[in-house]
Amino acid sequence: METGKDPLLLKIEALLFAAGKPLTVHQLAASLGNGEWKDVQEGLKRLHRIYSSRLTALEVTRAGDGWVIQVRKAYLPTARTVATPELPRRLLKTLALIAYHQPVLQSRLMRMLGDSVYDDVPRLRDLGFVRASEKSNTLELSTSSRFAEYFGFDTTDKAKLKRLLGKNLGIPETPGKEPEEESSEPAPEGGPTAPTPGAEGA
Repeated sequence: METGKDPLLLKIEALLFAAGKPLTVHQLAASLGNGEWKDVQEGLKRLHRIYSSRLTALEVTRAGDGWVIQVRKAYLPTARTVATPELPRRLLKTLALIAYHQPVLQSRLMRMLGDSVYDDVPRLRDLGFVRASEKSNTLELSTSSRFAEYFGFDTTDKAKLKRLLGKNLGIPETPGKEPEEESSEPAPEGGPTAPTPGAEGA
Protein backbone atom coordinates (compact mmCIF):
# COMPACT_ATOMS: atom_id res chain seq x y z
CA MET A 1 0.00 0.00 0.00
CA GLU A 2 1.30 3.46 -0.86
CA THR A 3 1.18 6.30 1.67
CA GLY A 4 -1.12 8.29 -0.62
CA LYS A 5 -3.97 5.94 0.24
CA ASP A 6 -3.62 6.35 4.00
CA PRO A 7 -3.87 9.84 5.60
CA LEU A 8 -2.33 8.58 8.87
CA LEU A 9 0.82 7.40 7.08
CA LEU A 10 1.11 10.73 5.27
CA LYS A 11 0.87 12.62 8.55
CA ILE A 12 3.48 10.39 10.23
CA GLU A 13 5.77 10.82 7.22
CA ALA A 14 5.36 14.62 7.38
CA LEU A 15 6.16 14.72 11.10
CA LEU A 16 9.28 12.59 10.76
CA PHE A 17 10.52 14.69 7.85
CA ALA A 18 9.87 18.01 9.60
CA ALA A 19 11.38 16.91 12.93
CA GLY A 20 14.82 16.03 11.58
CA LYS A 21 15.38 13.90 14.68
CA PRO A 22 13.99 10.65 16.10
CA LEU A 23 10.42 10.80 17.42
CA THR A 24 8.91 8.17 19.68
CA VAL A 25 5.55 6.57 19.04
CA HIS A 26 4.04 8.57 21.90
CA GLN A 27 5.49 11.86 20.63
CA LEU A 28 4.00 11.19 17.22
CA ALA A 29 0.64 10.24 18.72
CA ALA A 30 0.62 13.44 20.80
CA SER A 31 1.46 15.58 17.76
CA LEU A 32 -1.33 13.92 15.80
CA GLY A 33 -3.81 14.28 18.64
CA ASN A 34 -4.26 10.56 18.37
CA GLY A 35 -4.72 8.74 21.66
CA GLU A 36 -4.46 5.39 19.91
CA TRP A 37 -0.67 5.13 19.94
CA LYS A 38 -0.91 1.51 18.77
CA ASP A 39 -2.33 2.78 15.46
CA VAL A 40 0.71 5.04 15.14
CA GLN A 41 3.04 2.15 15.98
CA GLU A 42 1.45 0.00 13.30
CA GLY A 43 1.60 2.93 10.86
CA LEU A 44 5.33 3.30 11.45
CA LYS A 45 5.91 -0.37 10.70
CA ARG A 46 3.91 -0.07 7.48
CA LEU A 47 5.80 3.09 6.52
CA HIS A 48 9.07 1.25 7.12
CA ARG A 49 7.96 -1.56 4.81
CA ILE A 50 6.85 0.91 2.12
CA TYR A 51 10.20 2.73 2.13
CA SER A 52 12.07 -0.59 2.14
CA SER A 53 10.23 -1.68 -1.01
CA ARG A 54 10.79 1.60 -2.88
CA LEU A 55 13.75 2.55 -5.05
CA THR A 56 14.65 5.55 -2.91
CA ALA A 57 17.70 7.00 -1.16
CA LEU A 58 15.67 7.52 2.02
CA GLU A 59 14.60 5.10 4.72
CA VAL A 60 12.21 5.10 7.66
CA THR A 61 13.92 3.24 10.46
CA ARG A 62 14.29 2.83 14.20
CA ALA A 63 16.75 5.14 15.95
CA GLY A 64 17.15 4.42 19.63
CA ASP A 65 13.70 4.68 21.20
CA GLY A 66 12.24 6.54 18.23
CA TRP A 67 11.80 6.54 14.47
CA VAL A 68 13.45 8.74 11.86
CA ILE A 69 13.55 9.47 8.13
CA GLN A 70 17.16 9.56 6.99
CA VAL A 71 19.45 9.04 4.01
CA ARG A 72 20.43 5.42 3.43
CA LYS A 73 24.04 4.69 4.31
CA ALA A 74 24.92 3.87 0.69
CA TYR A 75 23.97 7.42 -0.38
CA LEU A 76 25.63 9.36 2.45
CA PRO A 77 28.80 10.15 0.42
CA THR A 78 26.63 11.72 -2.29
CA ALA A 79 24.51 13.64 0.21
CA ARG A 80 27.60 15.07 1.90
CA THR A 81 28.66 16.82 -1.29
CA VAL A 82 26.01 19.44 -0.53
CA ALA A 83 25.91 18.93 3.23
CA THR A 84 27.77 20.67 6.01
CA PRO A 85 31.47 21.13 5.20
CA GLU A 86 34.10 19.17 7.11
CA LEU A 87 34.37 20.36 10.69
CA PRO A 88 37.53 21.87 12.20
CA ARG A 89 39.39 19.53 14.56
CA ARG A 90 38.59 21.61 17.66
CA LEU A 91 34.88 21.45 16.87
CA LEU A 92 35.10 17.71 16.28
CA LYS A 93 36.77 17.31 19.67
CA THR A 94 33.92 19.13 21.39
CA LEU A 95 31.30 17.16 19.46
CA ALA A 96 32.97 13.81 20.19
CA LEU A 97 33.05 14.51 23.93
CA ILE A 98 29.40 15.60 23.95
CA ALA A 99 28.48 12.37 22.16
CA TYR A 100 30.54 10.25 24.55
CA HIS A 101 29.28 11.80 27.80
CA GLN A 102 25.71 12.67 26.75
CA PRO A 103 23.63 13.95 28.28
CA VAL A 104 26.35 16.27 29.57
CA LEU A 105 26.09 19.68 31.19
CA GLN A 106 27.77 22.52 29.33
CA SER A 107 29.40 23.57 32.61
CA ARG A 108 31.05 20.13 32.89
CA LEU A 109 32.18 20.32 29.28
CA MET A 110 33.72 23.71 30.00
CA ARG A 111 35.80 22.14 32.80
CA MET A 112 37.06 19.57 30.29
CA LEU A 113 37.82 21.90 27.38
CA GLY A 114 37.85 25.47 28.63
CA ASP A 115 36.04 28.60 27.50
CA SER A 116 36.16 27.55 23.82
CA VAL A 117 33.05 25.49 24.62
CA TYR A 118 30.97 28.66 24.66
CA ASP A 119 31.88 29.25 21.00
CA ASP A 120 31.74 25.60 19.93
CA VAL A 121 28.34 24.62 21.35
CA PRO A 122 26.33 27.33 19.52
CA ARG A 123 28.08 26.40 16.26
CA LEU A 124 27.28 22.71 16.75
CA ARG A 125 23.66 23.56 17.54
CA ASP A 126 23.40 25.72 14.41
CA LEU A 127 24.78 22.82 12.35
CA GLY A 128 22.13 20.52 13.81
CA PHE A 129 24.55 18.08 15.47
CA VAL A 130 23.71 18.99 19.07
CA ARG A 131 20.49 19.53 20.99
CA ALA A 132 20.33 21.53 24.22
CA SER A 133 17.83 22.03 27.00
CA GLU A 134 18.04 24.38 29.97
CA LYS A 135 18.98 22.78 33.27
CA SER A 136 19.58 24.91 36.35
CA ASN A 137 21.94 27.68 35.24
CA THR A 138 23.48 25.80 32.33
CA LEU A 139 22.55 23.65 29.32
CA GLU A 140 22.22 19.89 29.07
CA LEU A 141 23.69 18.73 25.76
CA SER A 142 23.14 15.64 23.62
CA THR A 143 23.62 14.73 19.97
CA SER A 144 20.87 14.71 17.36
CA SER A 145 20.04 12.06 14.77
CA ARG A 146 21.92 14.24 12.26
CA PHE A 147 25.13 13.45 14.17
CA ALA A 148 24.66 9.70 13.74
CA GLU A 149 23.59 10.08 10.11
CA TYR A 150 26.39 12.46 9.09
CA PHE A 151 29.18 10.40 10.66
CA GLY A 152 27.84 7.08 9.43
CA PHE A 153 26.84 5.58 12.79
CA ASP A 154 24.02 3.08 12.36
CA THR A 155 22.58 3.84 15.80
CA THR A 156 21.56 6.74 18.01
CA ASP A 157 21.37 4.54 21.08
CA LYS A 158 23.49 6.40 23.63
CA ALA A 159 25.08 3.30 25.17
CA LYS A 160 26.12 1.97 21.75
CA LEU A 161 27.43 5.35 20.66
CA LYS A 162 29.45 5.56 23.86
CA ARG A 163 31.09 2.22 23.14
CA LEU A 164 31.88 3.21 19.54
CA LEU A 165 33.23 6.62 20.51
CA GLY A 166 35.14 5.17 23.45
CA LYS A 167 37.25 3.26 20.97
CA ASN A 168 37.90 6.37 18.90
CA LEU A 169 38.71 8.46 21.97
CA GLY A 170 40.89 5.75 23.47
CA ILE A 171 38.92 5.68 26.72
CA PRO A 172 38.91 2.24 28.38
CA GLU A 173 35.43 1.05 29.32
CA THR A 174 35.01 0.20 32.99
CA PRO A 175 31.87 -1.85 33.68
CA GLY A 176 29.47 -0.11 36.04
CA LYS A 177 31.54 3.06 36.28
CA GLU A 178 31.59 6.32 34.35
CA PRO A 179 35.01 7.43 33.15
CA GLU A 180 36.56 10.18 35.27
CA GLU A 181 36.35 13.63 33.75
CA GLU A 182 40.10 13.79 33.42
CA SER A 183 40.14 10.53 31.44
CA SER A 184 37.82 12.11 28.89
CA GLU A 185 40.71 14.27 27.75
CA PRO A 186 42.44 12.82 24.71
CA ALA A 187 46.12 12.12 24.32
CA PRO A 188 48.01 15.28 25.34
CA GLU A 189 49.26 16.25 21.90
CA GLY A 190 46.46 15.78 19.44
CA GLY A 191 43.01 15.73 20.89
CA PRO A 192 40.68 12.81 20.37
CA THR A 193 40.60 10.70 17.31
CA ALA A 194 37.38 12.28 16.14
CA PRO A 195 34.79 10.25 14.24
CA THR A 196 35.54 10.21 10.54
CA PRO A 197 32.55 10.95 8.28
CA GLY A 198 31.32 7.70 6.77
CA ALA A 199 33.07 5.50 9.37
CA GLU A 200 31.10 3.61 11.96
CA GLY A 201 33.78 3.98 14.58
CA ALA A 202 34.05 0.27 15.15
